[in-house]
Amino acid sequence: MSYTETWSGKINRKLIKKLHIIDVAAGREKADLVLKNATYVNVFSGELETCDIAVAEGLIVGLGSYSGVAEVDMTGKIVCPGFIDAHIHLESSLVSPSEFVRAVIPHGTTTVITDPHEITNVMGTDGIDYMLAATEGLPMDTMFMIPSCVPASPLDESGANLDYRDIDSFFEHPRVLGLAEMMNYPGIISADSDTVAKIVASQAHHKKIDGHAPGLTGYDLNAYVAAGVYSDHECATAEDAMRKLRLGQFIMVRDGTAARNLEALMPLIKSPKYFSRCMFCTDDKHPSDLLEKGHIDYICREAVRMGADPIQTVQVACLHAARYFLLNNRGAIAPGYLADFAVVEDLKDFHVVTVYKRGKLVYDQGQVHDFPKPEIPAHLNAKAHDTFHLPVLRAADFAETRSKVVIGMIDGQIITEDLGYANAINLEEDILKMAVVERHKNTRHIGIGYLHGYGLKEGAVATSVSHDSHNIICVGCNDADCAFAVNRIAENKGGIVVVNHGQVIAELPLEIAGLMSDKPLVEVNDLLEKAKAAAHAQGVGNGIDPFMTLSFMALPVIPTVRLTTRGVIDVATQQYI
Repeated sequence: MSYTETWSGKINRKLIKKLHIIDVAAGREKADLVLKNATYVNVFSGELETCDIAVAEGLIVGLGSYSGVAEVDMTGKIVCPGFIDAHIHLESSLVSPSEFVRAVIPHGTTTVITDPHEITNVMGTDGIDYMLAATEGLPMDTMFMIPSCVPASPLDESGANLDYRDIDSFFEHPRVLGLAEMMNYPGIISADSDTVAKIVASQAHHKKIDGHAPGLTGYDLNAYVAAGVYSDHECATAEDAMRKLRLGQFIMVRDGTAARNLEALMPLIKSPKYFSRCMFCTDDKHPSDLLEKGHIDYICREAVRMGADPIQTVQVACLHAARYFLLNNRGAIAPGYLADFAVVEDLKDFHVVTVYKRGKLVYDQGQVHDFPKPEIPAHLNAKAHDTFHLPVLRAADFAETRSKVVIGMIDGQIITEDLGYANAINLEEDILKMAVVERHKNTRHIGIGYLHGYGLKEGAVATSVSHDSHNIICVGCNDADCAFAVNRIAENKGGIVVVNHGQVIAELPLEIAGLMSDKPLVEVNDLLEKAKAAAHAQGVGNGIDPFMTLSFMALPVIPTVRLTTRGVIDVATQQYI
């Protein structure tokens, strides 16, 4: 068959569908589905309206009085557009993408924009390909922003080092919307050509560039925005958000597991002047949060509880992200838009009772309808399950007699402070040994430092979820347990472990790139909660998440001091201490 004939065939099929859509919209043919007597949120006029919603070919085709092949009475319920998460790392759920979808569909989420930089730091561009394959055809649309900082800092050691040439071809993928959070704002501000080249590449494809610049001000912020960074999800205060909004950035109001900024940014959400520049995102969402609280529906519920207008809240949850990312057929209930619906009981609790994706019922009466898992190419699946390359370690590998920096934790925050030096573990002073072990390329690099504020009194805790390069990070009360914990992580091909006296007390294997599990979300959450309980039983403070806390201690772009595979660094100067 020639190219012309193939193209002609596609045109004919699309034409037949379009004619059907027009005939249904005009009332000449029955709709595939009609939501009868539907009270829906009109995100354009900012009001509730009641009528029939007609669906054909996966699209909303008419609002009025319609008949359909299938009709569902919506009396007493409110139909919202499907919710959109503007920025998330799917890997943070600790489960496979298909299991994540199974978890969030009941909460009305029909589209997410993901940044796969966690798995990309482990697998390079194969990680992007893996996630694209693992999200293909799922009953929730997964759009992508391509990782901008692999690794996050030149001082870090990840599984890959990507420049603009490595990522350029991905911008042509139909589900790729742009360049993900540009964490290397010092590189942008200093006009580093390699860093700026990634922005230029995204703009050459007419794509978006997301930001990540907590607390940036003055000339530095001007330079960052002028470079072409259009949004920010790192605003912890209304003042920081307003600085960026005034310069034209869109504000992603983040409320996830690791960082919760909704309450601080409520002045923007409640303002009729500013809310149109805002959208909701979660960034990171752990299993317990998904199971116990929800997703975007939870943020809507909390926003309304804190005084936000319910309809404006729905606009922030749907329309604004769609407009920002140029997803022009989403985020609203109107003719020509995707038939993505989150049906809720009311606009106070936002309890989702039914979800439709492209006119197909995907959740109802507490049940997610079955869907096939995507097929992942064998070579990508094999590589994702073989990402640990390091020797078996001994206690002597963690021995250190020289003084090392003590990294001080700060209650309720992921920033740290420099507490001077120590040359030994001191449990009475809560000074523990911390190590970051390179696991991608068998370099045998082990960075050693000390941690204060964690509280562990015996044994060791280790995890391969260690932002952003995801080497193995361990904190312990003795060198032998540190070595045992790291070896167990490698043996499991990734995960979380709590050990004591050379015995595993609790563990959660994460066999997909050391980041995600093949198991169901409920089972993963059960193992995670048992591991948390074990860590707390060994002394970790009750107000501390034992593993999330560790996961950020190696991230070299969050102030003030961090530990990498080569030692402690000063984040501000990007130099070793």
